[in-house]
Amino acid sequence: MGVIRLIAAPIRRIANSRLFQLAVVIGIILLLENFSDNRAVLTQIADGLDKLVEATVQLISEHFVRLRTFTKSLLTDSVMIGYVYIVCLLVFALLRYVIKLLIDLIGRSNFLWLRSTIARERGIAAYRAWEPLERIRPADCPQPQWEQQFAWPANNKPPYPPWSQRLLHSVISYVAVLVGVVILFQLFTPFPVLTWIGHLFNAPPS
Repeated sequence: MGVIRLIAAPIRRIANSRLFQLAVVIGIILLLENFSDNRAVLTQIADGLDKLVEATVQLISEHFVRLRTFTKSLLTDSVMIGYVYIVCLLVFALLRYVIKLLIDLIGRSNFLWLRSTIARERGIAAYRAWEPLERIRPADCPQPQWEQQFAWPANNKPPYPPWSQRLLHSVISYVAVLVGVVILFQLFTPFPVLTWIGHLFNAPPS
């Protein structure tokens, strides 16, 4: 496992590079544009992506900004890259989740006698995560009490809010930041974002 992690470290470093991810996204777009004619699935994906990008650019052009040749082509490329990037993020997040489930299953069933190896790796990760908390433990506080209070409660429940509550907090935070950015754009830039949003909601249905 250590050898595999040593070999995978530079690959993960390259894969986490934003420039490499952009190159992969552009490569996927070029693949869909140039090699989708002979494959029905790729053709449907390319056609659906084109329609989605065209609808998005048209929506922006009608309700937000008047687009000319340069800005329209630039926005079209940016929107297409953005959609493909989001899909890639979702796919890799799903793959990471499935791989974690498989590793958990392998560890529980001791498939190929890998339970000790997986437990050792996770124990090292848990110890490294514990060290920053342990360094601030008061001298008069016993370690079991400190651990029970902040790391592993006695009821075996995690010492953080449930997933739904954390998701709600994240959504509220992102919305608050987005609203603040929109207000700053409205007040201190020549882009009346709030006016555009108002026109979008007040536009008569077609």
